[in-house]
Amino acid sequence: MSKNDYEIVMGLEVHAELSTKTKIFCSCPTEFGGEPNTHCCPICMAMPGTLPVLNEKVVEYAVKAGLATNCEIARNSKNDRKNYFYPDLPKAYQISQYDMPLCEHGNVEIQNENGEKTVIGITRIHIEEDAGKLNHNEFGAGSLVDLNRAGVPLIEIVSEPDLRSAYEVEQYLRKIKSILEYIEVSDCKMQEGSLRADVNVSVRKKGETKFGTRTEMKNMNSFRSIVRAIEYESQRQIDLIEDGGIVEQETLRWDDISGRTFSMRDKEDAQDYRYFPDPDLVTIRLSEEYIENIKNNLPELPESRRKRYIEEYKLSEHDANLLTGSKYLSDLFEEATNKCNNAKMVSNWILSDISRILNEKEIEPDQIPFTAEELAETIKLIEKGTISSAIAKKVVEELFKDPKDPNEIIKEKGWIQISDEGVIKEVVLKVLDNNSQSVADYKAGKDKALGFLVGQAMKETKGKANPQMLNKMFIEEIKKR
Repeated sequence: MSKNDYEIVMGLEVHAELSTKTKIFCSCPTEFGGEPNTHCCPICMAMPGTLPVLNEKVVEYAVKAGLATNCEIARNSKNDRKNYFYPDLPKAYQISQYDMPLCEHGNVEIQNENGEKTVIGITRIHIEEDAGKLNHNEFGAGSLVDLNRAGVPLIEIVSEPDLRSAYEVEQYLRKIKSILEYIEVSDCKMQEGSLRADVNVSVRKKGETKFGTRTEMKNMNSFRSIVRAIEYESQRQIDLIEDGGIVEQETLRWDDISGRTFSMRDKEDAQDYRYFPDPDLVTIRLSEEYIENIKNNLPELPESRRKRYIEEYKLSEHDANLLTGSKYLSDLFEEATNKCNNAKMVSNWILSDISRILNEKEIEPDQIPFTAEELAETIKLIEKGTISSAIAKKVVEELFKDPKDPNEIIKEKGWIQISDEGVIKEVVLKVLDNNSQSVADYKAGKDKALGFLVGQAMKETKGKANPQMLNKMFIEEIKKR
């Protein structure tokens, strides 16, 4: 049997670090970086006699995430102890939530490969603390623990097993990331581990209703790696079944260099964690007024902004989808449009050259180094005829390297567009004299010959000639010949 005879079934556990100023159970800072073990205290180091106190902001942010993903919000919930050995969490248990999470029964809508809308169920969203980090010596001389991250607040978003392809998983993750960015509860910086996912994968023959045995790939924080890992792991399971083998329920590690998964340990079940209510923390009770207040103050969500872009700025549905997929791109678009009043041109630059450079550099939109004002100024320079679109492409590339006022860039580089009629005419006449065959071709009805002539003139002026003036003057001068 081939891969086409099998169905891939997946569910995700997405962990997002919350953007609170302090940790979940103490007042230590949550900021990324810092010297090892400088953002910790007796509480997050689990010293004897210390007691946790729940950060109210963590609850607020979790409720925000639940409301934005259509979840039911629990009026009563609690914290539980999840027991197993964490070498980088000193308590040897994690404070999490088990049978009474803050948010349940939600969903988000995505598009599948065929452009059809698909609803992905969300089982639950609960709060928990992050673990620390082990820094391994590359020469095998042991590991050192850094507890700066221990106690940083997380929400875990657990999906239903509704995902059926690597494409759907990527779309779902991008949707979750986008929502969390819009409601400003997490910066979602995957490169810093602020957003990561455990991917559960199983396969079954098409037509079967019983799920196959799942494996779990832990702590993945790159869209590209997640897609590659799913494609590899699903094929590995299919090949194993076809060869008469049995898929083991286990936790796997994805190695991005070799492009393979490796076994870490047997996959635990809920009973292995020996959950019980944390005796040091009180029940979380939320009033109707508290939930309603958060609901009424939710910021504009991606779907609402997408519809507004189509109606207000007359963007296509495709462009509006791409722009609103990232809050950072969407904010850049809005701010730049407000400054230059040309929504279509701003959208085109973001979705073409800026997105291309982001892909080439393999960086996220939040890492764009220049401001909306600098982008708007670049567009104004095109509109004034100070620079051509070709020069503007170079300006944008410079903005990624050394962001500053585009006016300074074009002065330093000598990129100001030539719009002097006398200079343009001199170039046009020179090009015509040197390309008599192209002149004859244009007169014979070959329109492409004009493009060639304009291209030669742009070479002559190092891309600085006004292309509209060139086109007009070439036509006028050819008519005289």
